[in-house]
Amino acid sequence: MLYYLYATPVASVIFALTIGLSLYVFSNPQWYAKLMLHPYTLHRDKSKWYMVFTSGLIHKDWMHLIFNMMTFYYFGFGLENMFVQFSGVLGHVLFAGLYVVSLILSDIPTLIRQKNNSSYYSLGASGAICAVLFSFIMFQPKAMLGLFMVIPIPAYLFAFLFLGYCIWASKKAYDNINHDAHLFGALAGIGLTILLYPWSISHLLSQFL
Repeated sequence: MLYYLYATPVASVIFALTIGLSLYVFSNPQWYAKLMLHPYTLHRDKSKWYMVFTSGLIHKDWMHLIFNMMTFYYFGFGLENMFVQFSGVLGHVLFAGLYVVSLILSDIPTLIRQKNNSSYYSLGASGAICAVLFSFIMFQPKAMLGLFMVIPIPAYLFAFLFLGYCIWASKKAYDNINHDAHLFGALAGIGLTILLYPWSISHLLSQFL
């Protein structure tokens, strides 16, 4: 635990805060209405801007939380470590920036699309986590993972299966989980990574050529 706090303090805080606040709202569901993203309200009352952030720290249920936190655990801690290797101590700040900015960018299409839909709410860290996932793949696309803890699969294939599922789910589900944010989070993660480390494009291509 102390190693993670020292080596990857930002990922550790995000991980602990997301789990802690999600568990709190599981036991106190009245907080969902206060912390979830509600574009209709936010469009009319800009003082509710905090919803963009708080909605990314809570989850619908155990399965939603476990799935997102497992993905973050596999990729978030490793990505912060890589940023530190590339940029020294500044890497911690850059990782925090990528996570927070991606969380905001991934919600913008939803805020625009649902601004007049008073019945639409969403929650989950999906957009920011997808940004972390695709940023990681820019550097280590062939890192091997265990799908369902068993089936070996390269990171780039996992990412596209993950994204494909989320796009499909966004068309099928009515569960308050913002599946659309996955796609825009992935794009934000790729874009911000290229902005921070332009050489990541040639590095990624070199892994496949």
